[in-house]
Amino acid sequence: MNQAPSSVLSAEDRDALANLQFLARGVVEGLHAGRHRSPHKGASIQFKEHRAYVRGDEIRSIDWKLFGKTDRLYIRQYEDETSLRCMILLDQSGSMAYQGKLAPLSKHQFAVRLAACLATLLVGQQDSVGLATFDTKLNSVLPARSTPKHLHSVLQMLVQSRPAAETSLASVLEQSVPQLKRRGILVLISDCFDSIDKLLPALSYFRHTGSEVVVMQVWDRDELEFPFRNRTQFRSLEQATNQRIVDPIAIRNAYLKQVAAFQQALSVGCGKARIDLIQCVSDQDYSKLLSSYLASRAGRRNAKAVDPTVSERRS
Repeated sequence: MNQAPSSVLSAEDRDALANLQFLARGVVEGLHAGRHRSPHKGASIQFKEHRAYVRGDEIRSIDWKLFGKTDRLYIRQYEDETSLRCMILLDQSGSMAYQGKLAPLSKHQFAVRLAACLATLLVGQQDSVGLATFDTKLNSVLPARSTPKHLHSVLQMLVQSRPAAETSLASVLEQSVPQLKRRGILVLISDCFDSIDKLLPALSYFRHTGSEVVVMQVWDRDELEFPFRNRTQFRSLEQATNQRIVDPIAIRNAYLKQVAAFQQALSVGCGKARIDLIQCVSDQDYSKLLSSYLASRAGRRNAKAVDPTVSERRS
């Protein structure tokens, strides 16, 4: 039975998104006027117009003289601004189907709702969002657009997404290059279970082209804490014939050590490449998690505007 697109985004989620903004930290390229900085300046170095201040705008752009006259905050616009283009890559490999006994959602269900929040937020601020689902390859792709009708298509595609096959993140990222032809933001929502030596160079390519990259790594709490105590049969969600009965207590320390090493390597690699890495656990409130990240992102954006020497703090 087909679910309605509204099933992945509740009224409470929409309310939580109402006062949020996803602003580009660097320059972006687009076709329409917007609130993001553009690389195309030309004659637009001249004053253009005022617009109302919104949370996340650069404080140095506020016209304080006009504030003194009107008691309202307005931004002085000197350069062309443009709409943001964002491409969301959603992992629907088998490992994303995992759901611990205490988790309200599987990793994939959590990822779907996180993607729905992002898409709704971006279209709501008149920016363009695209969506691609993948396992070993890109499966379904919706190019970036900004209309309410397009948002409905994105949400419908999210509803229909199902986790199943294996993963090949690096090759999928290579296939995704044509989907972000201009500078924008690439958001990867995945558990990132792949070779870090292959994954990081693939992500870094988008940074080299001038785009921002955000990685939202999704975990189930069982994967982080390994709470199993009795002899347990573990079965691969990507290769059904790969299964084994083990004593969890005997392997727990070695497992947790490997998880910590994996997290550390990914975190260090993303930090060096100036890629935002957000660790997500499927029992968290996804709208609050997104709100916290965007608040941190806006703070870093404003800090750089006040003092360009401020280094970006990694998530």
